[in-house]
Parts: sequence; structure tokens; C-alpha cells
Amino acid sequence: MVNTHAAQAVTIKTSEEIEILFQANQIVAEVLALLESRIVEGVSTFELDHLAETYCCDHGAVPAFKNYKGFPASLCASVNEEVVHGIPSRKKILRQGDIVSLDFGVYHKGFYGDAAVTVAVGAVDPEVALLLEVTKSALQKGIDQARVGNRIADISRAVQQHVEANGFSVVRQFVGHGIGSQLHEPPEIPNFYQHRQASPRIMEGMVLAIEPMVNMGGAKVKILQDQWTVVTADRKPSAHFEHSVAISSQGPRILSMKPSDEALRAAGN
Repeated sequence: MVNTHAAQAVTIKTSEEIEILFQANQIVAEVLALLESRIVEGVSTFELDHLAETYCCDHGAVPAFKNYKGFPASLCASVNEEVVHGIPSRKKILRQGDIVSLDFGVYHKGFYGDAAVTVAVGAVDPEVALLLEVTKSALQKGIDQARVGNRIADISRAVQQHVEANGFSVVRQFVGHGIGSQLHEPPEIPNFYQHRQASPRIMEGMVLAIEPMVNMGGAKVKILQDQWTVVTADRKPSAHFEHSVAISSQGPRILSMKPSDEALRAAGN
């Protein structure tokens, strides 16, 4: 979402609501896994959009992004220098060495799911591969700070420090967000550090969509004439990873990760 710097009330979810949010996000996880398996040279982003929408609808959910504020597709597919909100097209054909960010959301039983992953098309340049690795690990470092008693700024600082330590930059114009009965809810979750004391306290029952957007070059971005596609100002590649995360007394629960992957992640810690 766009960084508005606005302070608004945060909604706390019940355990029953979090279970519905888990169901919604599991559909998102399944869609992203399906799309990742279909990323090959020659596929169009339009085909990926069709796959995502079909799977979503076949599993009892509604694509969250389609017609959201006028967005014309179900999937955001952003290639190479496109940061977020890329519009799928029959003309946009993936090539060897590309990277594509896949951002997908669903509406299910009154609640939303939202997650994103960036995928390489075959072998990519080593620096591009590092960009993906650093962005994905920055997401995990942010999630690790999503604990009761911390502040949103602790998530932001963890992301920014990891990204910049590896020579990349974080996008400032777009941020993560709360999620629940609305796709975008308070609080905003910047990927850069701001004053900690002014930052919202993280509480049990919050659900956060944490989403580092990381550029190989500078942090500046611009919006293309379609009024949706965000690109890096210097046209260098960008990566985007996102999970929806519930805050519990036992720590962060990644709702948009398949249970088998979550078990592996926990074992790795």
C-alpha cells in the first residue's frame, strides 16, 4: 500500500477470525506455489493471472485485487525493474534471466489473505540472485520482530538493516499493512526505520502483512502511465516478498505459509 504516514486505530482479531484468515492465506499460499511451478521461459503474465484466478475461484474464494480501486487483474505480476502492481498482459512474456514478483490476495468468508514471492526465470545474474535471497531473508528478519511488546519500528529496522548491509535499498513510497476484514488496515509497516516511540506497539491478535520491497539500485520509484505499475527510477531490478502474520503470545504465526514449510522453518531456527 502507499505510505500515507497516517495514524489510525488497529483492529485486534479473535482466535476464530484468525483461523478464517489462516484459511484465506492458505489459498494464497497454494496459488503462489502453483504459479511458481509454472514459471518458465515463454509463459505470459496473462497466463499466470488466469491460473491464479481459476484456482482461487475453484477453491471457494474471490480474487481480492481484481477491480480493487480499478485494478484490472487478479494477480500483480511485476517483472525485473517493476516493483509492484504490474498488470498481467498477453504481451509480457517471461524470458530466461528475468525475475517476476507475484503478489496475490483472496477474499474468503469475510476476510482477506495476501502474500507475495519473487521468482527467477531459469538462471539469473548472481547479483540478481543475491537480491532475491536478501529480500526473502529480510522478510524473515522482519517477521522475527513481530512479537508482543515490540513496536512496528522494530520490524522496519530489522528489514532495513539487513537490506542495506547487503548493499541494496528499501522502497519508501510503499509499505506493508494490517490485514483482516479489509485488505489494507492499520498499522502501516514501513521497511525503513522511523522514530520508535511514535510507532504502534505490537499486540496479540494483530495480523500484519509484512512486505519488503527491495531495489538493487536506489530507493526511488515512479508510477507508469497505466497509473498502477511501479518501477525503479533507475530501472534496476527489484524484488518483493510478503507474508501475512498473526501475532500470538507464542510468537509470530505465518498464516500464508504452508504448514509443511512452516515446520521446516521452525526446525531451521
